[in-house]
Amino acid sequence: MKDQSLKILILTANPKGTDPLSLGVEVRKIEEALERATSRDRFKVFAKSAVRTIDLRRALLDIRPRIVHFSGHGAATQGLVLENDAGKIQLVSTEALARLFGAFEFGEIECVLLNACYSEVQAAAIHQYVDCVIGMHQPIGDKAAIQFAEGFYDALGAGSTYEEAYKLGCSAIDLEGISEYLTPVLKIRKRANSSLSNNSNHSQQPHSLPSAPIGADLSMKPSKTQSIGNISTVGSNNAFSIIQSDGNVNVSQNTSQASVDTTDLQAVLEALARLRQDVETTDALNPIQKSMVETPIKILEAELQKSPSNNTVIGQAVAALKQGLEGVAVLAEPVAKVAALVAKAWVI
Repeated sequence: MKDQSLKILILTANPKGTDPLSLGVEVRKIEEALERATSRDRFKVFAKSAVRTIDLRRALLDIRPRIVHFSGHGAATQGLVLENDAGKIQLVSTEALARLFGAFEFGEIECVLLNACYSEVQAAAIHQYVDCVIGMHQPIGDKAAIQFAEGFYDALGAGSTYEEAYKLGCSAIDLEGISEYLTPVLKIRKRANSSLSNNSNHSQQPHSLPSAPIGADLSMKPSKTQSIGNISTVGSNNAFSIIQSDGNVNVSQNTSQASVDTTDLQAVLEALARLRQDVETTDALNPIQKSMVETPIKILEAELQKSPSNNTVIGQAVAALKQGLEGVAVLAEPVAKVAALVAKAWVI
């Protein structure tokens, strides 16, 4: 008889030299959420800590989970941070992760949750092979990450679909007064045979879902689309991120836009170039932290040179830059200078 249980594989990693995370608390909150479930016997949780690449591969093979949950550090385009045999940083590239999940494309995996900073890059890649993937489009704090996980699994335990569980996870962050409730991004295709599907009429077509909590205004207005290869940027008057899952990566943008004169633009770009150099040469950041700061700098450099530029994207990038360098005294002045120059020329 086929095993009808829903297996959840939780993978955590917090290597030496990285900021400490409350990973044990997160695992406990997930277990407590599922213990409340009306059909608690249906859920089986398997937790693996200090995960190495071999642990990841073997766990997927041995457990055959429906849900894979990773909690730890992300490094944007550099990949996810696992551990090596010495407990130090082992970066796993986005491409390698996608190929690994590609090997299980027709297996049991239904949902992958990457509870790590800047993990939307990996989520998009894995979504080629997994119907439901959640990643973070910017840094996410410990408290927000734990709140999202707790809300997500509370909902799953109550019989919610992955979509609804995602929304309730965002709402759990929002209800605590934490501003990061828009950080999680869901990429999903609905299929009729999903183990948590409550609607027998689900199609197998790609589906769009806003990165916003329940109750937010999701009314859509006319938008503009810009495509670069297989990356489509969709602009509308809606501030929430919409992901269309058709094999391409789509990122929505708010159309609050601005233009600026050449002198102001050049001043900001020069300040960003100096900040980038300071980040590269400082000993106050480890390689993972440096790669995480690199992403908002690149976003700012690209967005500021557009005409008109997008205020919402600029504001989010500045906020992510400040958060990534918070507490780094040696970089406080150049960060403040960038923020001041941007605020002077762009209303964000």
